[in-house]
Amino acid sequence: MLKAVYTIILLNTGIAMTDRIVSGNINDEDSYSEGGLRPRKLSDYVGQDKVKDNLVIGMDAAKQRGEPLDHVLLYGPPGLGKTTLASIIAAEMQSNIRITAGPAVERPGDMASLLTQVKAGDVLFIDEIHRLGKVVEEILYPAMEDFSLSWVMGKGLQAQSINLKVEPFTLIGATTRYSMLSAPLRDRFGTVYRLDYYDQSAMESIVRRSAGIMTLEIDQGGITEIARRSRGTPRVANRLLRRVRDFAQVRADGRATQEVSSQALGLLEVDYLGLDEIDHRLLTTIAEKYDGGPVGIDTLAASTGEESDTLMDVYEPYLIQLGFLNRTPRGRTLTRAAYEHLGMSLPSKFNITQPSMWEN
Repeated sequence: MLKAVYTIILLNTGIAMTDRIVSGNINDEDSYSEGGLRPRKLSDYVGQDKVKDNLVIGMDAAKQRGEPLDHVLLYGPPGLGKTTLASIIAAEMQSNIRITAGPAVERPGDMASLLTQVKAGDVLFIDEIHRLGKVVEEILYPAMEDFSLSWVMGKGLQAQSINLKVEPFTLIGATTRYSMLSAPLRDRFGTVYRLDYYDQSAMESIVRRSAGIMTLEIDQGGITEIARRSRGTPRVANRLLRRVRDFAQVRADGRATQEVSSQALGLLEVDYLGLDEIDHRLLTTIAEKYDGGPVGIDTLAASTGEESDTLMDVYEPYLIQLGFLNRTPRGRTLTRAAYEHLGMSLPSKFNITQPSMWEN
């Protein structure tokens, strides 16, 4: 019954397959619920230690000089905390933050309006900055380098060149598609940081902290169970934690033990490695229809009913990280570990005497 309820919720809210429960992409529920769970200070921000260490040095140096922090570019998979980190930087620098997104800034005038409103030392955060239009992006270049605006209004004899000074500010850009940023824009960022997936220990700390904020009674087994199924992504961990809290409230007197957490996530079809039904369907399709590959991405997209870009950008990265899927010049192939996880027999082309990657 509970599984059916979750299915109805997904259908009625119109959540796309790319926004499934184990996706790092933000959905409407996350927008509503994440605010109270976000850390406000760098000391509360779990993981990404190298990034934090470098940021502390940069911020301390900027404060001593009485200057804004150099422009920062954050990139990595969705759900790892880029927006949270931008807000923390602004708080640590005792600055105001203005938040927008690349698709929302459609015209050069929109960007000019944003830049002329920033005050000295403010932080301007642009999410999905790779989606800025080329003309809009060019407005940023002089603003980032010289804190000035220069653009032409009108055409022909009516054209006018406008030059304005803007207050010194810090631009923080975030992107999930680093390769799609133009070279001129990338080069104007003083520091570039990649956010990586979190390890098990960091994920457990995040789950423990979020459970405390939710006032959910949870034991170490429940924390471990949720953390290991969260794909190294805090947003996914918080999403799963909310579902476990609902299950525990209805079925287990509000206490999330390991058994309760396992049952709740089992109803959501999220296995112990964080793979959901879509991941299993993708792996099974390659195994059963194409004998483990190689299979081209367009053929695979047609077989699964998904767009090739969705397969490459949403589904494949985590499967590759786990060592279940290989990208080769001839197409996608499954590894021995994928067959073992699916509980399927190895095809004859595998050397069955070769030790498993999970064996010591």
